[in-house]
Amino acid sequence: MAGFGILGGTFDPIHVGHLFLAEKSREAFNLSKVIFVPASIPPHKIGEVTLPVNERLKMVEMAIQNHSQFQVSKVEIERVGPSYSIDTIRELKSQCPGEDCFFILGFDSLLGLNTWKNYRQILDETQLIAALRPGFPILQYDQDWPDFLKSYRQRIHILKAPLIDISATWLRNELKLGRSIRYLVPDVVSEYIDQRQLYRNQLKV
Repeated sequence: MAGFGILGGTFDPIHVGHLFLAEKSREAFNLSKVIFVPASIPPHKIGEVTLPVNERLKMVEMAIQNHSQFQVSKVEIERVGPSYSIDTIRELKSQCPGEDCFFILGFDSLLGLNTWKNYRQILDETQLIAALRPGFPILQYDQDWPDFLKSYRQRIHILKAPLIDISATWLRNELKLGRSIRYLVPDVVSEYIDQRQLYRNQLKV
């Protein structure tokens, strides 16, 4: 099994949970690279993203700068309007001809994939790497899987790795309260947040 991975998100901010998920996916499924895709205007989070995309992109770039198999793509930043995963998948596949595409997401997102735009095309055009989340156990038997996923079982791979249950929302609130997020984000990202006083006094707690 070989190919490249796509890990999308708002990365508001990027944290060690994102990086661990990318690294264990790369390792477990022999991916040539993992492409981080910061969302400009995620349709399901309109009004919730707190930082401009250029700040979030900068933090991703800094977080992955020392990993030769991690890359960042501006495909969703450069696209006009809301960012839909199927459009990103197709564009990145066109940039990586001949390689299989693995879309990385949480198990909770997998179970709700049928609410996404063109979700059947996502299932048809990629393989999925689903990371376990607290409260979402592996569905061991066919009858336990949602009907819309049953015929795609061979294209869905469960990532079995220790959970790092960190919420970017929680991190933002910790920062607003003046608390430390050391060891939860890369040092270079923590320093950037401190230097620019990001997330301070931006959220209600």
